[in-house]
Amino acid sequence: MEKLKNFLNKHKLEIFIFFISLIFSSWLMFSTFSYENGRMMIASKAWSDFANHIPLIRSFSLGNNFPPQYPLFAGPPIRYHFLFYAFVGIIEKAGIRIDYALNIPSILGFVMLILMIYLFAKEIFKSRAVGVLSILFFIFNGSLDFINFFNKYPLSKNTVFEIINNKNFLSFGPYDGKIISAFWNLNIYTNQRHLALSYAVSLFIIYIFLKIDPDKKTRNLNISVALGIILGISFVLNIAVFLMSACVLSCMFIFMNKKRLFIFITLIVATILALPQYVYMQQGVSTSGISLYPGYLITNLTFFNFFNYWFQNLGLHLILIPLGFLLASKNARKILISFLILFFIGNLIKFSPEIAANHKFFNYFMIVGSMFSSYFLYFLWKKKNLFRPFVFILIFILIFSGIIDLFPIYNDNYISLNDYPKNRDANWILKNTSPDSVFLNTQFLYDNASIVGRKIYLGWPYFAWSQGYNTDKRYESFSQILGTGNEQTLCLDLIKNNIDYIEISGNNLRDPNLPKVSNIFSDFKPIFKDLKTNYSIYKTSQNCENI
Repeated sequence: MEKLKNFLNKHKLEIFIFFISLIFSSWLMFSTFSYENGRMMIASKAWSDFANHIPLIRSFSLGNNFPPQYPLFAGPPIRYHFLFYAFVGIIEKAGIRIDYALNIPSILGFVMLILMIYLFAKEIFKSRAVGVLSILFFIFNGSLDFINFFNKYPLSKNTVFEIINNKNFLSFGPYDGKIISAFWNLNIYTNQRHLALSYAVSLFIIYIFLKIDPDKKTRNLNISVALGIILGISFVLNIAVFLMSACVLSCMFIFMNKKRLFIFITLIVATILALPQYVYMQQGVSTSGISLYPGYLITNLTFFNFFNYWFQNLGLHLILIPLGFLLASKNARKILISFLILFFIGNLIKFSPEIAANHKFFNYFMIVGSMFSSYFLYFLWKKKNLFRPFVFILIFILIFSGIIDLFPIYNDNYISLNDYPKNRDANWILKNTSPDSVFLNTQFLYDNASIVGRKIYLGWPYFAWSQGYNTDKRYESFSQILGTGNEQTLCLDLIKNNIDYIEISGNNLRDPNLPKVSNIFSDFKPIFKDLKTNYSIYKTSQNCENI
């Protein structure tokens, strides 16, 4: 009892951080996704991303998706890091409602990341204050977006009211044409639910290497193998973060002479585990998609435009990180240099068709980079009382944009999606078709078949395109099948593409992005028809049995 009491007294701050982060994370995740009376309640700012995640989850919970395929691009092996969503699917399959199945792992991942930020900063700088400040800078981004806020809402007696009631992010670059990125606010963690856990696992692995005693060789060899296994498995948790972890550890291998053997073992074990996963995901892909792409999202790349872009996006961190680096210990400097490679890679190389996906490199770099800003401010705070008001001002400037960005999440509205208990058409598919069925769909987002875990021929093309699938070729085939006027050609195409069912909905065909549907389907015999929603399902084998 006395030991427990001493432990609690010694770790009061850490326990406080855990419970505060747990409360905050719970609000963050449940406020963006919940479930009510057979309906999924999805925050409007998460609506598009969840149109990718829900079918993936359901392909494991209600469908049959092994070996894994991307459920919105049926056929080839999956190219998306699916581990987190497969785990959520397994939880739902075990009987846990989908909002709890998704939100609980999301909460734990976010809490773990916050704790790892604190522990990592504390280990580097031997200061709890730096750890706490690093958490603050993680949650509230340091961009200069608050300037845009005051350009839109000039300072007045209503300023606080305007901040609290703000419903829209001030900048959402590159999608709104503005220079400040969409990827600094917490929206990336509510939408990409696997991201926080990915960073947390990576930080944990690197943190262990900071802590190990190089003289305890046998123990460290075992730890290195275990960390290699964790890192190798993380390939299917988040491919980009796996790559970042490998890059950081490779730099640490150069800098840390006494720990080289252990880092090397971890990298070798991780590579052995990751290589088969990579080979599986690359089947049928002619190119890797990796190319040189200097400047990230910067248009008309010049030194001035480069500096201006990053100053607006990183704010005072662009100045304080180097200052913290100069004041830091030799070992701490090695850590920042190891992470700085992520900033350079993100600005030089494109790993997927969408360069915006490189934001993960900068988000991860800034998690560690802002620790050095924190250390500089802590140094000023300790120096003289004269500096303390200045420190408060700097902290406020560094978190003000993040405070403003928090309220659009808080004030967001829900969009209700009828799940299969409330969706007669989806419910019929669930009860009457095989879990591994493939549907030729006539709705891109939240198709009835994909809601219940069936694979569809082509979901919203952006999702598959961003992962490197040939969506142009698939859309051409998609259009040909739906638009053909020849029954024999239609049936041959359906059989060739392993399509088990065709779903036709007049309501959904108003989408201009979908190809026109031939009248030939009016000659087909439906196995299900909903007159209320003008929705029909046709079975390929039944209508093409004579082909």
